Amino acid sequence: MGVRFLKMAVIYIILGIGIGIYMGATLNFALFSVHSHTNLFGWATLALCGFTYLRFPKAAESQLAKWHFWLQGTGLPIMLISLSFMANGYDQEWLPTIKRIGESVAGSGILVFAVNVFLNVKETHITVKKETYAEKKGGSF
Repeated sequence: MGVRFLKMAVIYIILGIGIGIYMGATLNFALFSVHSHTNLFGWATLALCGFTYLRFPKAAESQLAKWHFWLQGTGLPIMLISLSFMANGYDQEWLPTIKRIGESVAGSGILVFAVNVFLNVKETHITVKKETYAEKKGGSF
């Protein structure tokens, strides 16, 4: 599960940096909140969750990790897309409701992650890799 989170995080850093480059090139900073949320809630949060799951396999193998993945994986794009429309002046009365739904779903994913950490992350559950790539190949770089 950790690898899935890291791959999803990489998609968000590419997207977030792309938005930043677009804003800088056009000098149109209407999407700054989308850029910020993409980088923080997408890249940073997902990467930290991914590294947590890589380090603590019991948490990664739990049903809670799967719920976390799907809640954050579906809620975050809904939130960011609707926020993008709102930031560009698309004024529909239903749009804030869609954004709130996305935020709530993604936020629920983080709450599930928190429960998973408190239930399944223990000092005795840490996985530590004991050999390096060079040791595995029988030499050094």
